Amino acid sequence: MSHACQSELDKPKLIKRKINGVLLLNKPYGITSNRALQIVKRLFSAAKSGHTGTLDPMATGLLPICFGEATKFSSMLLNADKIYQATMKLGFISSTGDADGVISIAEKPDPNCIYLIPDELERKLQHFIGTIKQLPPMYSALKYQGKPLYSYAREGIDIKRQPREVTIHDIKVNSFVGNELQITVKCGTGTYIRTLAEDIGKALGYGGAYLNKLCRSAIGRFDLSRAYSLDTLESKLVIEREACLYSTDCLLEGLQAIDLDIQSVTSILQGRMVLGHSTAYKLPVGEKIRLYDSENRFLGLGEISADGGIIPKRLMAAI
Repeated sequence: MSHACQSELDKPKLIKRKINGVLLLNKPYGITSNRALQIVKRLFSAAKSGHTGTLDPMATGLLPICFGEATKFSSMLLNADKIYQATMKLGFISSTGDADGVISIAEKPDPNCIYLIPDELERKLQHFIGTIKQLPPMYSALKYQGKPLYSYAREGIDIKRQPREVTIHDIKVNSFVGNELQITVKCGTGTYIRTLAEDIGKALGYGGAYLNKLCRSAIGRFDLSRAYSLDTLESKLVIEREACLYSTDCLLEGLQAIDLDIQSVTSILQGRMVLGHSTAYKLPVGEKIRLYDSENRFLGLGEISADGGIIPKRLMAAI
């Protein structure tokens, strides 16, 4: 055996810990979401983790990271509304739609766009509120024949894409100085803010725009004020880091909570439906609910059946 191989064998193995919970991370500029996840996973020595809602390397802001049992419920955030602070440079376009791409001057800007008054700006932005269609950008993770679109884009191949419906709930202007526009966008899942910036630039007469800065400030009920930076986490002891975690059921905190008696808990944990619960039969069919035992321990996610019963959908490991 070579000295190099022996050296690797002699290294102490990092002990992976089974921890459950949710960390709200303030992702820094310049790293991928997966890189941020790996750093956090190492800091917590976590056996199992995953993130929800990918952010591009140039984007900062809220990136929820789930540990252990919380990964079972991470999909609850995928369809949640999101809020972004977006800064765009008008009159220019980018090969990637953001500051990381090749920047060039937009073609055919309207000379009158420099005289755009605030009322007219607000009026034009109103056209983007509601259900609109967006053409997904080539630099995106959408798959075509098993490969993400950005793989084709890097090879100079343009794939024909179909417009997709997305929902924009609100757009507010934060500042408009020179050719730099900063807005707050509240939107539904699947919205590409890069594409929105490009379309806004065209609608305002600048021929296009690209994202100069992007920060995600909220996902569903979570906001950036509750998040931790990597620097803050690294400065803490391991035991202090665990105090930064939210309990797994925070991912479902918008759902109705139902407490179960011992017999019902046994049925649910065995995968059987519970009938005759005093609260469940009053709820609409198909409604998702949080389930707890008599000691307020979180059991998992349930769903109301057609006959008012509780169907176990996704459960925590045995308590």
